[in-house]
Amino acid sequence: MPRAFRPSILTANDLLTGAAVYLSRDGSWTRDIAAARLLEDEARAGAALAAAEAMHGEIVAPFLAPVDPATLSPLATRDMIRARGPFTLPRARKAGTRKPARQQEPRHVSA
Repeated sequence: MPRAFRPSILTANDLLTGAAVYLSRDGSWTRDIAAARLLEDEARAGAALAAAEAMHGEIVAPFLAPVDPATLSPLATRDMIRARGPFTLPRARKAGTRKPARQQEPRHVSA
């Protein structure tokens, strides 16, 4: 039995950065979930998803994420994590540099 439609936002990943992005009220993609367009009608949500799936070169893997309509807070754990952003930041190194060699521990201890 299909689930009842819940108010949702349209989310995807930015093709170049991999960041979670949301369809905004003006039709652009934003990283700010608070600026996301609330889709309260199942037909309009389906049309927005179909249009996003046809986009190539800007976003990947679009899907509808159910939210609390009053606060735009995601209802699913996966979407809560996506909305908070990455847990770690990549370490930056200058191009052409190598990681420092690790000091090797002796394989045995002499008494």
